Amino acid sequence: MASKIDKRGPSYSQLEEGAKQATPLLHQSAREIQPYGKIARLPIALDEKVCAQSAENLNQALADTITLRDLYKKHHWQVAGHTFYQLHLLFDKHYGEQNELVDSIAERIQSLGAVSLAMAADVAETTIIPRPPRGREEVPAQISRLLEAHEFLLREVRTMAKQASEAGDDGTNDLLVSEIIRTNELQVWFLAEHLVDVPLVRADKAKAAGAAD
Repeated sequence: MASKIDKRGPSYSQLEEGAKQATPLLHQSAREIQPYGKIARLPIALDEKVCAQSAENLNQALADTITLRDLYKKHHWQVAGHTFYQLHLLFDKHYGEQNELVDSIAERIQSLGAVSLAMAADVAETTIIPRPPRGREEVPAQISRLLEAHEFLLREVRTMAKQASEAGDDGTNDLLVSEIIRTNELQVWFLAEHLVDVPLVRADKAKAAGAAD
């Protein structure tokens, strides 16, 4: 006996059409909706020229913050010696804090109506922080390299903060001062104390006596 066709079920053509609707539309391409370096006017009560200048400064700060962030991760992986555990954790903590700054800077750029840098190649072309060697360095050299990178960033960001303040861009000034400068200054303090030449387990009486004279 021939089986009965269940008329309540979907037909093959219906199934095929349903599958087409659920298939991702791959290999799409289109023109840019906003070129890099151009401002999309947003109602934030700032002149377009002010937004453009702040965005240009912030993209520089973003490239340098990304580079410093990645430098921390490099040293987190490659640190060695009797302070390995402490520095391994400290470098990763600072990496996380720099990563938060990266997001804050990029979001501020977008809120100004600009386009933020994102790709590694663009960051490498833009950053002013010198590229480190690929190999592993001793701990004092790692810390010195990080401190120099912080100083590069802090020097430029202080200038940017002054420009933003003079232009009336309070949001950018607040980000630069309250977040970027303060975070980097605190990290510098934590790092720099590791390069103070003091004995590990015994006070140096000879040095103390010389200092007293």
